[in-house]
Amino acid sequence: MTDNARARKLADRIQVVVAETLDRRIKDPRLGFVTITDARVTGDLREATVFYTVYGDDEERAASAAALESAKGVLRSEVGRQTGVRFTPTLAFVPDALPDNARTIEDLLDKARAKDAEVREVSTGKTYAGDADPYRKPDDEGYEEDAAEATGAEAAGAVGAAGRAGGDDDTDDTDGAAAK
Repeated sequence: MTDNARARKLADRIQVVVAETLDRRIKDPRLGFVTITDARVTGDLREATVFYTVYGDDEERAASAAALESAKGVLRSEVGRQTGVRFTPTLAFVPDALPDNARTIEDLLDKARAKDAEVREVSTGKTYAGDADPYRKPDDEGYEEDAAEATGAEAAGAVGAAGRAGGDDDTDDTDGAAAK
């Protein structure tokens, strides 16, 4: 097995070689506006997958796929000549799904923008159900009374808890019996 760095380097080189060869040597009229987007090589350097996109409609994509399949031998021999590896990897051409995914994401974002605009239209001229700022501030009426009641309740709770935790309660003789 080889390391992944070598496979990545070979994949990058295959991508460049295939793109240049398609541009300069392949004169197939079925070949449309093809862009080589990525190449991946297996760990044993025996198989290479080349991803491509075609600008155009479905008919042009199918024609370009057929042209790439017919030019596979020329492309493989050029890859072998320019890379200098012992075994030239076999090439498999796969249409890249990136443009379709990007189009789907754009459609979803358009729907989200439309929903946001709809919510914005509905909310214009509306007011809050309660106060705009529901929190009390020190300058509000009754704030000092509420604060005094809260501190008094906290103090009473602390005394009661201290009395229970401190403990020498005569009603519970189990603690005393266990200690003796």
